[in-house]
Amino acid sequence: MKKLKCDKKVVLFGELMMRLSTKRHERIVQAREFDVIYSGAEANLGAALFAFGIDSYMVSSVPDNAVGQACLNYLRQYGLNLDYVRRNGFRLGIYFVETGAAQRPSTFLYNRKGSSITELRPGEIDWNEIFRGKHWFHFTGITPALSDSVAEITKEACVAGKKNGVTISCDLNFRKKLWPVEKAREVMTGLMEHVDVLFTNEEEAETVFGIAARETDVKGGTINTRGYEDVAAQLRNKFGLKYVSISLRESLSATVNNWSGMLYDGSKFYTGRKYHMDYIVDRIGGGDAYSSGIIYGLLTGQDLQQTVEFATAASCLKHTIHGDFNLVTFDEILALMHGDATGRIQR
Repeated sequence: MKKLKCDKKVVLFGELMMRLSTKRHERIVQAREFDVIYSGAEANLGAALFAFGIDSYMVSSVPDNAVGQACLNYLRQYGLNLDYVRRNGFRLGIYFVETGAAQRPSTFLYNRKGSSITELRPGEIDWNEIFRGKHWFHFTGITPALSDSVAEITKEACVAGKKNGVTISCDLNFRKKLWPVEKAREVMTGLMEHVDVLFTNEEEAETVFGIAARETDVKGGTINTRGYEDVAAQLRNKFGLKYVSISLRESLSATVNNWSGMLYDGSKFYTGRKYHMDYIVDRIGGGDAYSSGIIYGLLTGQDLQQTVEFATAASCLKHTIHGDFNLVTFDEILALMHGDATGRIQR
């Protein structure tokens, strides 16, 4: 894998949020202070791509107040282009994170109803103008789950993206706390006709589309990679996709996971090395870090086996970093790809 100069530009559409995390693995009910950062699934991916040298343009909305400004100030330091972020509405969405440990899982508590992005209306965003000179559009299943109007705007973006010759990727990212399975299946099925590259994980294809992997027990931490090859093939055939990429997590506990990923191009399956992560600092954003690696590889025309290896290593490193963004360098990812996994101190 080589770091290649790339002048292609990526557009991302999704909610920007405030994250409030408990410290010291505390529960929300006992916390007396919270750590504050700003993020969003699409922003996580965009920040990672910028670190790889790819310009990333965020389309979203934040309130025209001090909290909205704080969010923008935070995101700017990680290179995101915020020219297409509107100042609209009254409030920024918030999510609380209670970081688990051992056999107690991490949990989320959402406070995002009526957030700034949900006050946007179809027809307000000039997607043709935004896509001029751009090459890739990415959204997640979280975005259309926010409201019917945001789902319609997402569809507008996909239609305009196709019209402008833009490659479209989607991370399925099902969130049961945002919408029911039936609504997710209906909306995401409609959006899939525009998608070229689909990202999903070991559970979501079954939950949303009813496509299950054989000989796999996700809750028991057992994954059969061969079963996911069948899932990838079914997804590609069902929706006419160019690529399907599945991240594969074996959760042994909240702080101990095995991690890998696979990429399917319609003719061959490419599977990354499996990493045993025995001390997870923060798993939030791990999937976005993985997707950023795949998108980088596809945008720069890299070898597909190297692409999935790069994505898997990038995401493995993300699990060692507090917060949603993958604050690692290209060289650090390459070092892990090439076997430097001892964590020896660098002087």
